[in-house]
Amino acid sequence: MTLPTHDFASFDGRRIAWHEVGQGRPIILLHGLFSSGAMNWRRYGAAAEIAAAGYRVIMPDFRAHGESAAPHDPAAYPADVLALDIEALVAHLGLTDFDLGGYSLGARTAVRLLVRGLTPARVVLGGMGLAGLTGGTDRAQWFLNVIEVVVRGVGSFAAGTAEHAAAAFMKQNDVDGEAVALVLRSQQATPAETLRRIETRTLVVCGVQDQDNGSAADLALTMPKAALVEIPGNHMSAVTKPDFGTAIAAWLEHPL
Repeated sequence: MTLPTHDFASFDGRRIAWHEVGQGRPIILLHGLFSSGAMNWRRYGAAAEIAAAGYRVIMPDFRAHGESAAPHDPAAYPADVLALDIEALVAHLGLTDFDLGGYSLGARTAVRLLVRGLTPARVVLGGMGLAGLTGGTDRAQWFLNVIEVVVRGVGSFAAGTAEHAAAAFMKQNDVDGEAVALVLRSQQATPAETLRRIETRTLVVCGVQDQDNGSAADLALTMPKAALVEIPGNHMSAVTKPDFGTAIAAWLEHPL
C-alpha cells in the first residue's frame, strides 16, 4: 500500500518526511541506520500489525535517510540531531499522549529522547543492548569505515562478512554516505547510571542471535521498568520476522 508522504520544517528548517498508517493512540516508530520508516516498519508488516491493534503509527525518516533532507554541511548535524528532529516532529503534530519505539539507531535515538526530557507513556527498544547505548563509538567507527569504502570506492569486502552485508544494504537503500557519516558523528552515549533513572515502561525486543549492540538482557536489567522479549533472528533478520510486530503489538496491549 502506498502511503502519502508528509513533511515539515525541523528545528533548523531542514525537511523531515514521515508516513503514517492506522487510527487511534499515536506511536512514533524510529528506524535504523541506512534504513527508513518504509524499510524497517512497513516492508515486513510490523507497522500494519501495530496499526491493526488500534494505533496511529507515525514513521519518520531520519535526517540523511529515506525521503528526508540529507545536507552535507557539518553544521546541520549538532549533537543529538536525530533527537532534535523528533522533538520538532512531536511539537509539529501537537502530540501530548503517545508511545515511542525504535530499532537499532532508532532505539538509541529513543533513549536520547527520554534522557532529554521527552515523555512518551511507553517505549520500545528493538535491536539494542546495553553496550550500544553506553558506548557505541567502536560500532560507529565500524560503520564509518564501511561508508568510506562504499563512497570512496577504496577496496571491497569479502562476501559473507558483516561489512559486505552492511555495504550491500547501504547500496540497496541508495544511502547518501557523506550525510549519514555526519549523523554517526552526532551520536551521544548514555551512561548506565542515567539508564537506571529512566522510569518509562519499556519493552526491549531483540533477536536471540543479535549481539551487535551488546546484551539486550543487560539493558533490560539496567532499566528499572523494562521487560525483555527475544525473537528469532540476528540484527539484520529479526526485524523481518512476523514475531517482531507481533511482540510489539502484544506488549502494547498488555505491558509486562
